[in-house]
Amino acid sequence: MHRYRTHTCSKLTKKDAGQTVKLSGWVHRKRDHGNLLFFDLRDHYGLTQCVIENSNNFFKQVEKVKPESVVSVVGKVVKRSAETTNKDLFTGEIEISISSFETLSSAKELPLPVFGEQEYPEETRLKYRFIDLRRQEMHENIILRSKVISFIRNEMINEGFLEFQTPILTASSPEGARDFLVPSRLHPGKFYALPQAPQQFKQMVMISGFDKYFQIAPCFRDEDGRADRSPGEHYQLDIEMSFVEQEDIFSTLEPIFYNLFNKFSKGKSVSKTPFKKIKYTDVKNFNHNVDAFPFLYSIHVSQTIQA
Repeated sequence: MHRYRTHTCSKLTKKDAGQTVKLSGWVHRKRDHGNLLFFDLRDHYGLTQCVIENSNNFFKQVEKVKPESVVSVVGKVVKRSAETTNKDLFTGEIEISISSFETLSSAKELPLPVFGEQEYPEETRLKYRFIDLRRQEMHENIILRSKVISFIRNEMINEGFLEFQTPILTASSPEGARDFLVPSRLHPGKFYALPQAPQQFKQMVMISGFDKYFQIAPCFRDEDGRADRSPGEHYQLDIEMSFVEQEDIFSTLEPIFYNLFNKFSKGKSVSKTPFKKIKYTDVKNFNHNVDAFPFLYSIHVSQTIQA
C-alpha cells in the first residue's frame, strides 16, 4: 500500500464499498458521539467522512487530535444508510471505518478556523494566509484563477499568438505611476526598476518581425492600494498584433472574452458577440448610472509599424 494514500478525498463512492483504502489530509471537522467519533478528512480534492469506535486502539489518539492536524488513515469503505447520506458531498454515500491512524503533523489552537465561512479581520487573514487559503471559498478562488489563466493562454495560442516572457529587472520607463526601484549590487548608487508594463520589450518583439504576441504580464506600480487589487502589483493580459485595425482587435478578442465569461460566470448571462459599442461622445458626461449601461469595456490597442 502507498505510504500516504491510495485515493484522494473526493474519489470514493458506494461502488468502492468493502475496499480497504488509505487517505491522507487535514482534519476538517470532528463530531464526538460518545461511543463513536466522526471527522471529515479534507485534501485539495474534497472531503471524506471517517468514523472510529471507542473500542478501537486508535480511539484515544483520534480523540486528542485537533482540527487542521495532518493525518493518515487506513480503513474499510462502508456504505452509509439512506438516512445518514450527505447529498451535498460527492463522497456522501460512504464513510471510512478506521482500522489504523497516524498523525503526520499536529496542529495547535488556530487563530481562525477553516471550517465555516466566517469573516475575520484582514490583518489576521494576511498574517495566517496559509490557513486562510485552506478555507473553501479562498481555495476555490485560487483554483479559479489558475483555470482562467490557463483558459486564456490556450485561447490565445489557438488564435496564433506567441507567448513571451519579458524581463522584470530593467531601466525605468515611467508610465502613470511611480516605479519600484531595486538597488544594483554590482553598480552602487544605481537602480533597476520593476516594469509598470512590458511596453518597451513587447514593442521590441514586434519590430523584430513577430506577428502576434501575448503575455499574462506582472506589472508593478508604486501607488496606493485599492479595494479591487493588491497594492503595487497586478497581472494583465497584454497583446500586440501587426498590420491590424481596431476592428481586427475586437473580432479577435471578443469571442475569447465571451467564451471566458460564458465558461466561468456560473450560469450568468453573457452578451453575445459582437459586443455593443458606445461612442465616447455618448458617454463623456456619463454619471456612472450602471443601469443605463449594464456592460462597458474598453481595450487599449497598440499598433506597431514595421520599421
